[in-house]
Amino acid sequence: MRILLLNQCFYPDVAATAQHLADLAVELAAGGHEVTVISSDRGYDNPEIRFPRRETWRGIKIIRIPSVSLGKSSKLRRALNFATFLFVCALRLLLLPRFDVVVALTSPPLISVLGALFVSLKGGRLIFWVMDLNPDEAIAAGWLKENSFAAGAMSRLLAYSLRHAERIVVLDRFMKQRIVAKGIPEEKMVTIAPWSHNDAVRFDPVGREKFRLENNLSGKFVVMYSGNHSPCHSLDTLLVAAGKLADRDDIAFCFVGGGSEYEKVKAYSRENKLRNILCLPYQPLSELASSLSSADLHVVVMGDAFTGIVHPCKIYNILEIGSPVLYVGPTTSHVVDATAKLEDQDLICSVRHGEIDKAFDCIVAASQTATRRLSPSAIKVAATFSREALLPKMVELIECSPNGAFWSSPLVSDSKAQSLS
Repeated sequence: MRILLLNQCFYPDVAATAQHLADLAVELAAGGHEVTVISSDRGYDNPEIRFPRRETWRGIKIIRIPSVSLGKSSKLRRALNFATFLFVCALRLLLLPRFDVVVALTSPPLISVLGALFVSLKGGRLIFWVMDLNPDEAIAAGWLKENSFAAGAMSRLLAYSLRHAERIVVLDRFMKQRIVAKGIPEEKMVTIAPWSHNDAVRFDPVGREKFRLENNLSGKFVVMYSGNHSPCHSLDTLLVAAGKLADRDDIAFCFVGGGSEYEKVKAYSRENKLRNILCLPYQPLSELASSLSSADLHVVVMGDAFTGIVHPCKIYNILEIGSPVLYVGPTTSHVVDATAKLEDQDLICSVRHGEIDKAFDCIVAASQTATRRLSPSAIKVAATFSREALLPKMVELIECSPNGAFWSSPLVSDSKAQSLS
């Protein structure tokens, strides 16, 4: 099959959607498919990083297109960044031939519209992999007014994509509920969570000590927030708790990653003279096991208004290394669903946004644990979100034709098709 993948970020970018799409592309190419990717020639978090415009990587044809980079300091700048990418992407799509399947993600917002127009014009099937929902996210964040012209126009474009998609991949039951509420039949949807990187991430005691030594964390209880620092998921509760623990030399807070709120974390640390906060950039996948293993307590944050709109997937890698978790967020979310399966509920401490004293108490209580525990319960739950468990479902969905038949690769042995329910 000839398969086209559409997303702003792709290998070697470190953004989560880039990594998951790269996993899918490699698996499809290994199965005998002809895979083409259209993405940006700039790094998602650091646009100063430039990638080759044309590249063939592991049998995958990558077409990277130019766009402006005005930064993320304002809504207008973000909108212009997205608009220029979409414009150039639309022009590039006009020059491409028909593909059997087009898989469109959600970066930039509504790139799925281009995928829907492409298959309408040239044929093929559209699979819409919904990593986040817009304009729902922009409205929930207060960037758009719900009754504004822009919100209405974006809602109609989203509905167009949803209607024209043959199948829609949602990340959790809450996202499915939101899309059903938009009038889309439930039977079009398949729930597949973003898989963990269990092929690269596992508890690494040697890497743990090496990472801690390199970053002056040896002998300390390390509280870590790792991943995208998004404005959708306020870190205020964690930062204020860190401030209250500033006199504890044995407790350190490590913020690893990037995103628009990353600089705010560094500014908060400077302004409040907090020597217990360490900020580090995104770690390459080869070092992710070491950095995640270095923490004694991982923090997962979910914005109250964003359940079913966005899906922070860091919880799956955290479960993979068997780490205790401090969850800051609403009482209903995919994080709550995942951690509810833990046999050892002592691994999870949940607080609401603004419950600073409770977060403080959770951190202090966790720091009194004598040794870092490796939880078999967490690892057992993590297996259900592993690459081996979930990636084949994505491949199967793409290979399944509308009449229920499956594409059969000459490179692999036949196997009985499994239900996608």
